[in-house]
Amino acid sequence: MSLSRVIAAPQWIQTQTDTPKALKGKNGAREKKVIHPYSRKAAQMTREAHKQVRKEKLKNDKALRLSIIGEKLQWFQNHLEPSKVQYSKKDACELIESYLNRFSSELEQIELHNSIKDRQGRRHHSRETVIKQTMERERQQFEGYGFEIPDIVDPGNLKTFREWDLDLKKLPNIKMRKICANDAVTKKSKKKRVISVDKVLEELELKDESSDSDEEMTPVT
Repeated sequence: MSLSRVIAAPQWIQTQTDTPKALKGKNGAREKKVIHPYSRKAAQMTREAHKQVRKEKLKNDKALRLSIIGEKLQWFQNHLEPSKVQYSKKDACELIESYLNRFSSELEQIELHNSIKDRQGRRHHSRETVIKQTMERERQQFEGYGFEIPDIVDPGNLKTFREWDLDLKKLPNIKMRKICANDAVTKKSKKKRVISVDKVLEELELKDESSDSDEEMTPVT
């Protein structure tokens, strides 16, 4: 075998190896398949996108609710009396009254700013509206079916609440309780009130009966 044939073989192999493969699509990349807007795939992608949006909204709403509850509980924790180991329902009602009036000073400042002469329009109007709506809603809850607070009437839960480190993940450890404005009235006072009301009604019925009998005895002329 001649030396020229031995040398020629690698040149042929090298030439075959360096030959590029056929390129697919433009610029050597595969073209992406275009999805028809009315196809099943498009509908599936739309459903998935809506599902993700709903999931994010629920997550944000839950975080907002927890934040509001956390701020509310922090207020009550900061306003607990250090010496108290247990609160009566009347004490709890007084604490709630303080909470419901927590915006009073801010409203006074807004009114003061708006009362100054030469001011055009009401300043902080949106903030004032939100505060008044919040106060009205909370007042209705307190005087209606009850306003929810940490159960400070229970000594054990009061201790747990005092030791709370403001971690929102630990909120399930704090037992909540609804307190009504009517809870400030003791059972003895309620009983007296019921008796007095019954007595008044009884007197009114007797008065009506006597007036009816007088009308019957009046001669007809």
